[in-house]
Amino acid sequence: MFLAASLSTSASLADPAGASVLGAAVGWLQATLLGTLATTIAIIAIACVGLMMLSGRVNIRYGLTVIAGSFVLFGATTIVAGIQSMVGTDLAGGYTPPPPAAPPAALPALPPANPDPYAGASVPSG
Repeated sequence: MFLAASLSTSASLADPAGASVLGAAVGWLQATLLGTLATTIAIIAIACVGLMMLSGRVNIRYGLTVIAGSFVLFGATTIVAGIQSMVGTDLAGGYTPPPPAAPPAALPALPPANPDPYAGASVPSG
């Protein structure tokens, strides 16, 4: 019991002092940028741009850029997870090496070399 409590509160050399504060700040920023408020603002923005595209006030290319940007922003975690699975790293940051390659197949034995370059030529011997 005492050992488990001491291990849970011990500081690691890999974690600098204040790392938990930085992690908490990044977590708060992520929750703010991807939370309910940001989702609501993005829905309103997409609806406004869609209505402006329908009325002809906004270029279709600009409207599609806004919509694609919203998808990229809110789907970033899924996109990164897909890229990491294609590359071979998992979300924990560890590298998964590819499986070992099969040994090359043995080459067939070559026939013995013939030093006569004209052997087998149909030249009359005469």
